[in-house]
Amino acid sequence: MSIAVIIAALWIGFIVCWIALAAWSSKAEKRAGLGSELPYRIVLILGAIVFFIPAHGYRGPLRLWLVTRAEAWICVALVALGFAFSAWARVYLGQLWSGSITKKPDHRIVDTGPYGIVRHPIYTGILLAVFATAAAKGTVLGLIGAFLITIGIWMKARLEERWLRQELGAEAYDAYCRKVSMLIPFGPKAA
Repeated sequence: MSIAVIIAALWIGFIVCWIALAAWSSKAEKRAGLGSELPYRIVLILGAIVFFIPAHGYRGPLRLWLVTRAEAWICVALVALGFAFSAWARVYLGQLWSGSITKKPDHRIVDTGPYGIVRHPIYTGILLAVFATAAAKGTVLGLIGAFLITIGIWMKARLEERWLRQELGAEAYDAYCRKVSMLIPFGPKAA
């Protein structure tokens, strides 16, 4: 089985599991709304379209590099690690999780487990998988897609943080932001 097929299978498995886990979520009390979510959704969709263009057969300026078999296996491990980190965060969050920006009954700041490492561990894990996949592909389109996905995730995280600050209390959320970095483990925290 080729490395590309293994990476594709990891992505498909992750997406299928994620859809199945969506049933395990409590109903929302309040939503941010499509109007505020549309900009990041558009960027994410465009990024995903470009990102998932197959990389086989590329030559010339679209191919930036070729990875060795050992490097490809490292990329596979990083994709799996990213998905495992996201899954841990999803399960840890439990019924508070939502695919859109919402407030749930008994919503609170979760600041332990993966949420004690980064404020958005689901996004961090997905970004690790995205960049490991882009590295394995070695194409301009893979990098452009990864860049757009990163921008879309950053836009969503910023919107989510504004929403949570408003809904859960600025003082408590700001204290969390001063303790834990946004997307990069042990990275810069909010001032």
